[in-house]
Amino acid sequence: MSESSFQDEVLTELGDDRLQEIAGLLGTDAGGAQELVGSSVAELSGELRQAAAEPASADEVRAAVDEVTSAEPPLQGVATLGGLAAGGLMAGVLAKLARPAATAVAKRTGLPPATVNRAVDILVPVVVAALTKRAAAKKAGGSGGGLGDLLGGGAKK
Repeated sequence: MSESSFQDEVLTELGDDRLQEIAGLLGTDAGGAQELVGSSVAELSGELRQAAAEPASADEVRAAVDEVTSAEPPLQGVATLGGLAAGGLMAGVLAKLARPAATAVAKRTGLPPATVNRAVDILVPVVVAALTKRAAAKKAGGSGGGLGDLLGGGAKK
């Protein structure tokens, strides 16, 4: 699966209400919010891949991926995320990567960093839910569940 399809899965998981919330934060329309979500997901994916490649953080990322790939899928979208055990490690890893990802997106887009930070904070649990669903689908299909399998194609940097 490609990077853009993971972005599509995140957008689907995000839903129209949350997309409108991000659009409101940005002072833009749904299209502008979708662009920011796409950039943010690509940046988070790239940061996650980079963290997985660095000795200091590789074990933590591997443990988070293992936790996500062994979890049951969320029952229904982001609403169940509060009770989703798999949110733990991966949510923590993504939360650490959120600020550098948001900073990169803000520089690239010219949007205020604080605004992009808030939007990325909204996205973190959505990305965890999308990763968990993707892992469950891959497990059901009998394919592997490493980070590359979960995120799809190469990161856009």
